[in-house]
Amino acid sequence: MARCLLANGRCGRLEEHCRSGICIARTIRRLQERRWRQKLGLFFVEGEDAVEAATAEPVELLVAGENVVPDLLADVSTAAHPPRVIGLYRRDDLPGPEARRANLALYGVADPGNVGTLIRTADAFGAGVVLERGCADPTSPKALRASAGAIWRVPLHGARGRAVALVARGGSPLTDVDLRGEVTFLLGAERRGLPPDAVRDLSVTIPIESESLNVAAAAAIALYEWRRQNS
Repeated sequence: MARCLLANGRCGRLEEHCRSGICIARTIRRLQERRWRQKLGLFFVEGEDAVEAATAEPVELLVAGENVVPDLLADVSTAAHPPRVIGLYRRDDLPGPEARRANLALYGVADPGNVGTLIRTADAFGAGVVLERGCADPTSPKALRASAGAIWRVPLHGARGRAVALVARGGSPLTDVDLRGEVTFLLGAERRGLPPDAVRDLSVTIPIESESLNVAAAAAIALYEWRRQNS
């Protein structure tokens, strides 16, 4: 029988024995890896605020001192401070395809913190997000913390309207471009930018004096300009 991964060899469930295959500590540790999240179709969120933001019922809700020992959450948590609550959820319970008038299409954004922040930015403007190749998993612990619950409100499928590429230089000034109607802004990784084969209808540049603009900040400025023109 496989052993539990807690340091003291206990499952951590109050008044329950550890059973091989359903050890909750082992499951949470596995879900810290992308391949296991994909294989099991599950992810977990940490903290009471993150659980309250969920729009689906958890597969399992772990509460320190109620159904698990506090040491379990401290032992498996990825947060800086051990949470009191961890919730396990199905990836299939996240928002399905939904048409949005504005979208962000991300290419090669490998930093999970940036992916989470971009999802949060999209949520602020009622936009959708499309994760193209090379992007970090939006259900990773770091991405979920950065999204601050927006993962439950932002569809991560499909795109509509003109494809407007945000580039560091050489594009038309953002404020000079007609953004009325449905638009999908294309954003690449901060160092490499968009891949050459990313299909675009036009390219725009945010007119600033520095090129150090974070990808999430660039997305916020673009969406703000889109909203201004469509209000």
